[in-house]
Amino acid sequence: MPKVEDYLPSDRRFFGRRKGKRIKAGRQDLLDTLLPALALTMPAEGSRVDPFTLFPAMDSRPRAVWLEIGFGGGEHLAHQAAQNPDVGFIGAEPFINGTATLLAKIRDLGLKNIRILGDDVRPLLAMLPEASLERVFLLFPDPWPKFRHAERRFVSVKNLDSLARLLVDGGQFRVASDHPVYKIWALRVAPWHPQFRWQAKGPEDWISRWPDACQSRYEAKGEREGRPSIYLTFIRTPRSVRATPG
Repeated sequence: MPKVEDYLPSDRRFFGRRKGKRIKAGRQDLLDTLLPALALTMPAEGSRVDPFTLFPAMDSRPRAVWLEIGFGGGEHLAHQAAQNPDVGFIGAEPFINGTATLLAKIRDLGLKNIRILGDDVRPLLAMLPEASLERVFLLFPDPWPKFRHAERRFVSVKNLDSLARLLVDGGQFRVASDHPVYKIWALRVAPWHPQFRWQAKGPEDWISRWPDACQSRYEAKGEREGRPSIYLTFIRTPRSVRATPG
């Protein structure tokens, strides 16, 4: 069994660059006009954030709140938001080009249930109340494949502790990756966490994309380049039950 101290991350960021190619004028206009209405403003350190109050554009209080960490170009986030209009979605993505792409999807689909955090998600995790999230997605994160960068990988005991606090009993933490290093890492760390249970009975449970998900551009790129993806679902165990790792 892995030792906890083997997977404790430092405070270093787990994402890479913030900006790529020059953003086209139309996307820049969305950043200037639409993003201010959707961007989350972090409160003072030590404050609490009630995620159910973050969606004033919705017709009613969201039934649940879901979080996507590193939404990339926003394909999956926009798809889920469109399919679940009664759910509030928080998307965290430091890469501004990806945010611009998501904003175009929000505009085109008329979505009212997405808020955007353009920075490291970890400070927000600390401000959310216990059992306030129903699902968390981590899809095709930066693998940081070199051993010396392992501490930057989001899947870690410390971050899993945070997610276990935030997820409702029976809530889902979904992880997908096409990178061989990250696949091994996720399966070495997450299934051993005492507050999560890996939902898998056979190969179909990790080689097939979730039925309610859509293919992202990162996933499609990996497929074209011969890198098959895995899809892992970890269930938050009931707080009244002490889970056995494994």
